[in-house]
Amino acid sequence: MNGNKKRLVILGAGISGVGAALLGNQQGWDVFVSDFGSINPEFKQQLTDHNIEFEEKGHTLEKILNADCLVKSPGIPEKTEIMKKIRAKGIEVCSEIEFAYRYKGNSKIVAITGSNGKSTTTKLIWHMYTTAGLDAALVGNIGHSFALQIFEKPCEWYVIEVSSFQLDDVHQFRPDIAIILNITPDHLDRYNYQFENYVASKFRITMNQQAGDLLILNQDDNSINNYIINHSIHAKIVFITMNSNQTPEEGGFIDKDQMNINLNSNHFETSIHDLTIKGKHNLYNSMAAGISGKAAGIRNEKIRESMYTFKGLDHRLEFIASIRGVEFINDSKATNVNSTWYALECQKKPVVLILGGVDKGNDYTEILDVVREKVKAIVCLGVDNAPIHKAFGEVVPTIVETQNAKDAVQASYALADAGDVVLLAPACASFDLFQNYEDRGRQFRDAVLNL
Repeated sequence: MNGNKKRLVILGAGISGVGAALLGNQQGWDVFVSDFGSINPEFKQQLTDHNIEFEEKGHTLEKILNADCLVKSPGIPEKTEIMKKIRAKGIEVCSEIEFAYRYKGNSKIVAITGSNGKSTTTKLIWHMYTTAGLDAALVGNIGHSFALQIFEKPCEWYVIEVSSFQLDDVHQFRPDIAIILNITPDHLDRYNYQFENYVASKFRITMNQQAGDLLILNQDDNSINNYIINHSIHAKIVFITMNSNQTPEEGGFIDKDQMNINLNSNHFETSIHDLTIKGKHNLYNSMAAGISGKAAGIRNEKIRESMYTFKGLDHRLEFIASIRGVEFINDSKATNVNSTWYALECQKKPVVLILGGVDKGNDYTEILDVVREKVKAIVCLGVDNAPIHKAFGEVVPTIVETQNAKDAVQASYALADAGDVVLLAPACASFDLFQNYEDRGRQFRDAVLNL
């Protein structure tokens, strides 16, 4: 250890951890990376190339507890033994977005959070900014690590998708534009099953904002409204709403199939039928993106052009194929109950729903009505499907069990008639049978194309 340098320890050598290590090294820290599991060979090579010390398959306490600052992977819970020891020592713990923020220079930040829709909104905003010719990078939970982007190529704008786990360990992080799209129960296993803890975590996105900063909030979300009644917010708040009785003077609203955005006496409108991403939830996402575009000074024609050319995301209501009149839609990114509700709400045809995985404390009663209305059969794809049988056994006449994507697709196809939709919208994490939601989505896509 170099006594003249401050010591930066990184726990977890994923994309964000390695990004923080490279940036820290560049900025003159004495960096040590420790991962309890195996490190990806490509990441190991990057660390080696920059003479950064690392270890894998275990933690050496004396090399960790001498840190001046510790950056931890968002996937490491506080209840682990290593985190208890780090907290007891009083070491500063920050997330990768917090560490990167300290080296952002004069750049500006748009930060997007919410239980659902954040990846789509983040990518739409980035598409809008780059369409308008702004020097913008897509970072955070989607795209590049924020720290790695600053290390490789600093930009004028960073469009960042941030999760509650990342926000739990921010201290100075201050976005110029912050967006909270919605807050519904998710990850409650990480928040002691206390929903208010999760809500408070999301609102950390605005805790350092000042009067000149912008906070875009969903006026139709009860959890958001309840929070702002009881807590002071320093940023300028503008709302998005679908409620025509509550159209805000500033913000976004829908009126007679027209999307309207007002900000700083500037007006923008467009027909909702011209947007490339469909469904009620995507109207909220598009309004939030449009307001952030106006706030960044983008002209109306460029906002319009970006909304008309945006392609959407893989694994997010992604049409795969129509086979003998049966449509297959991949919404593997629907990893919570609310996402599944959105996916079902968009469907106009009878649905065979593929559901299941690692249940994070799901309350399936939230989707009982829409399942009753739209779903003709459920195909379970998970190790433990008892909660699904319990929730829907009396609502859906046919529920079948499968243990892999190929069997799930074949079972769904057998249950579907021409004119039906087979929808993968699992409402659960994927780690019981798959590496992640992308792996689940790819295996689903491959199985459909092999029918």
